[in-house]
Amino acid sequence: MRLNLLNEIKEKASALKKTIVLPESHDERVLKATDILTKEKIISVITLGNEDIIRSDAERLGIDLTGVRIIDPSKSDKLSDFTNIFFNLRKHKGITIELARETVVRDLFFGAMMVREGMADGSVAGSTASTVDVIRAGIQCVGMPEGISTVSSFFLMLFPDKVFSFADCAVVPNPDSNQLADIAISTADNHLKLTDNEPFVAMLSFSTKGSAQHELIDKVIEATKIVKEKRPDLNVDGELQFDTAIIESIGKKKAPGSPVAGKANVMVFPDLNSGNIAYKIAQRLGGTEAIGPLVQGLNKPCFDLSRGCSVDDIVNNASFAAVMS
Repeated sequence: MRLNLLNEIKEKASALKKTIVLPESHDERVLKATDILTKEKIISVITLGNEDIIRSDAERLGIDLTGVRIIDPSKSDKLSDFTNIFFNLRKHKGITIELARETVVRDLFFGAMMVREGMADGSVAGSTASTVDVIRAGIQCVGMPEGISTVSSFFLMLFPDKVFSFADCAVVPNPDSNQLADIAISTADNHLKLTDNEPFVAMLSFSTKGSAQHELIDKVIEATKIVKEKRPDLNVDGELQFDTAIIESIGKKKAPGSPVAGKANVMVFPDLNSGNIAYKIAQRLGGTEAIGPLVQGLNKPCFDLSRGCSVDDIVNNASFAAVMS
C-alpha cells in the first residue's frame, strides 16, 4: 500500500508539472532531494541561497543541478516587490519597511512569498527550521482561503488494505468547535486529492450519539453541525467513537442510519492529545506507515519537515505539495 500510494502521488505530481521551492539549500539532504526530484522529473525545483555555495556543495556531493533554478534572495530583482507586498500585508501590525525587507530576505519568507505570487506552487521547509517559523511564514505570506481560519495538519495512515487520514495530530493543541470544523473540512478535501477516495469524515469522541454527556462531547457535536452547514456536500457525522466509525457491525448497532459509521476514512480527533497518541499507537504497535504531518489550511502548500527528516521524506513531501497545490 505504501509504495503503491507514494508512486501514484509521484506520478500525479509529474503529470501536473508543478514547481516547488525548497528554501533550505544549505542542508545536504535538500540538495540530494533536489537531485532525485529533478532526475525523476517529479517536479521543477527552485532552491534559495548563495549560488556559488550551492553549486560548490552540489559538486562536492556529485549532484547535477541542470534544470534547477537557483535564486539568491539578497540579489533577487523580486526583493523590492516582496518587501512592499509584505509591508502592506503586515503594516497593521506596526511593521516598518526596513523590517519587512529584513523578513522577506530570509529563505523561509522569500520562498513563501514566491508561493504567494505564483512563482512556485508550494514550498517545503523545516529540515533546519522550526515548525513555528515554517508555519509563521506560511500564514503571514500565503494566507488562508475564505471560510478557513485554522492552519492544522494531518497524517496519511497507510494500512495494508486501506488509507486513512488522521487529524489534527501535530499543530492545534485544543481546537474549539470552529477550529475543529476547519480541520475536518481541510482534511476531507486533501484526503480526496491524495487518495482519489471519497472522504467519510468521523468526528471522534468517547461518546456515540449521546451515549454520554460532557462539555468535551458538546464541542464535537457543535463542530459537526458547523461542518454540515459549511459543506453540506461532505459525508460527515459525529459524535462517534472510533470503533463505531470504522467497524460496520458496530456502526449499524450504535449509529443506525449514519452516513459515516462503519466506513470512515477521515478521522478527526477532538484534540492534539488524542490525535498524536492515536497515530503513534497505530504506527508503533500496529505497524502502520504514517506519512506526515502534512500542513493544511493555507491558500497553497507550505509544508513543514521534521528536523530529523530523511532525503526520501523531502522528496515525498515535495510530491504531496505538488498534488495538493
